Amino acid sequence: MRSRLVRAGCSGIAVLIALLSAAAVDMRAEAPQSGSWTGTWSAAMAPGGTTAARGLRDITLRQIVHVSLGGERVRLRISNAYGTAPLTVGAVTVAPGGFSQLTAAGAETDPGPGSSPQVDPVALRPVSFGGAASLVVPAGAEWLSDPVDLSVAPNSDLVVSMYLPGVTGEVTWHASGRATSYRADGDATADSGAQFTPLGTARYFLAGVDVISRARGSVVFFGDSLTDGVGTTIDANRRYPDHVADRLLALPEAQQCGVLNAGISGNMLLADAGRWGAAATARFPREVLARSDVRTVVLLHGINDIGRSRGAVTADALISGYRQLIAAAHDADIRIVGATLLPYEGSRYFSAEGEAVRLTVNAWIRTSGEFDAVVDLDATLRDPAQPARLSPQFHVGDHLHLNDMGSRTAAGVFELSALC
Repeated sequence: MRSRLVRAGCSGIAVLIALLSAAAVDMRAEAPQSGSWTGTWSAAMAPGGTTAARGLRDITLRQIVHVSLGGERVRLRISNAYGTAPLTVGAVTVAPGGFSQLTAAGAETDPGPGSSPQVDPVALRPVSFGGAASLVVPAGAEWLSDPVDLSVAPNSDLVVSMYLPGVTGEVTWHASGRATSYRADGDATADSGAQFTPLGTARYFLAGVDVISRARGSVVFFGDSLTDGVGTTIDANRRYPDHVADRLLALPEAQQCGVLNAGISGNMLLADAGRWGAAATARFPREVLARSDVRTVVLLHGINDIGRSRGAVTADALISGYRQLIAAAHDADIRIVGATLLPYEGSRYFSAEGEAVRLTVNAWIRTSGEFDAVVDLDATLRDPAQPARLSPQFHVGDHLHLNDMGSRTAAGVFELSALC
């Protein structure tokens, strides 16, 4: 059984999380045959404001999530972290995705993962919260559902439908979900999908999915748009953490880990980015430490701080921020892997001053020994002829965001034994 060491000087929230984590590990050790709650999917939340809330009244949101680990029971995380008033949810259902439909001509078609709101009505399961079909999530809170008996296949889709009967007010969302969400009027949580129309690619209120699993635990990928998958194909699950999940799932079950994506496009390590999320140092407890059975966190963060400040943010300031996250992870007995910052010359916010900061930070990540492991994404993805730039085949044309090939290449660099 892994111990949970609470080091002197850690914050009260870190102590509480560490103690709760210890209890969870103890329960896992006592009942290894049945497994324990493990994170299999997540979306990091940010404030959406009232603009994002327009039209979110007396409608059902249908959101499709692609899980990593599978299991026989599932539970959901509903977040009102950035709400300024209680959030009322009238009903929630969950069902397996990727349901094949019959066309009018009678031919069977498969819409593919993440591309259709269709579900098999027989497979729909109601989700309860404390035994009730509806729930009210206090402002600033996150609510766990009751367990749902539903067989979830690994590397598959889940369709989550959420009825919002009243005005939501300030929205808690994930702006760049890279997956189509859908809406329908009224309570359509039990609908097969015919009533739904596309809403956009943001996530609303749905922060995570856990399954009962006998896997080792979960690994959180914590960062900005590079982790969020900006530049990769929508509805295709080609973010670099998705590719890492595929690699982990090829291992025997006892060596697997669930993959949780805690990237937010536009996020910064040291500063609040508004609708692009609180500073990484502020959101780390909720997005990493409070998730189920986290074993490792991968940190790829800081390029927005460098770019937006044109190098005014110093390497010492970024390193100080990294050390805060390293200490918080270690206080909870979570391994932390540092990823080197990718080249960005040619991007809209490149500066020579910022490049000097990036090089200094990367040298520290590689040589300080303060991370439990290091993955050198910079060395893998840079252009050998112009090392301050990403290799042309790896970015979408903006010299900053990875395309599908770059994402897959980044995922291949990770030593799985350092993650799980």
